[in-house]
Amino acid sequence: MSVEVYPVKIIGHIRTDFTSKFGVPRQSGIVDALEARIEFEKEFAQPEAFRGLEGFSHLWIIWQFSEAVRSNWSATVRPPRLGGNTRVGVFATRSPFRPNAIGLSSVKIKKIEPDTPKGPVVYVSGADLMDGTPILDIKPYLAYADSHPDAVDGFAGQVNYQKVRVVFPVKLLEQIPEEKREGLLGVLEENPAPHYQNDPERVYGFGFAGKEIKFRMQDGVLTVVRVE
Repeated sequence: MSVEVYPVKIIGHIRTDFTSKFGVPRQSGIVDALEARIEFEKEFAQPEAFRGLEGFSHLWIIWQFSEAVRSNWSATVRPPRLGGNTRVGVFATRSPFRPNAIGLSSVKIKKIEPDTPKGPVVYVSGADLMDGTPILDIKPYLAYADSHPDAVDGFAGQVNYQKVRVVFPVKLLEQIPEEKREGLLGVLEENPAPHYQNDPERVYGFGFAGKEIKFRMQDGVLTVVRVE
């Protein structure tokens, strides 16, 4: 039996402060201070296509894991939530290494600019996507249907996960644009370092807002050592 294939169009791309997938929050909405914008391809940048969207507070973004597209897939993966050492079924996770490299994110709508040189632009907060990620679709979040207060989080809810303390020397923090600092601190509090590694001497780094952020992790404290 052959595998059916359906054509999918990229309707736009998101612009964020992350130049690589390392450092990007592991879920949407957990760092609300992170702001991004969605720009649309000319074919879809029609103001009438966005009519009524301004009445919603949140949005679903359906997107492509553009840095994780591969021809094969694995039935089991090692989610960071379990320290990266325990395997579970891929369909029990949000891992990018799936049969179809498709992601789903829930974000807050900050504003909509309907008339720009690039057409309508949607500004959002809480996105967990790297800069330039292809967008396949957007849909309004419906609280009456999409919110489930009695939902069970499976293994993700069984792990006692806490934010880490961040030490960011003032002289280094001043190198970050003021309007970007809250978002960056929120990202660091979530500890971007792989949870299966425990090397206090190792320096990790990721690109953010045109800078390279270098940090170490030791005894639950994340210390920024350089901004390049």
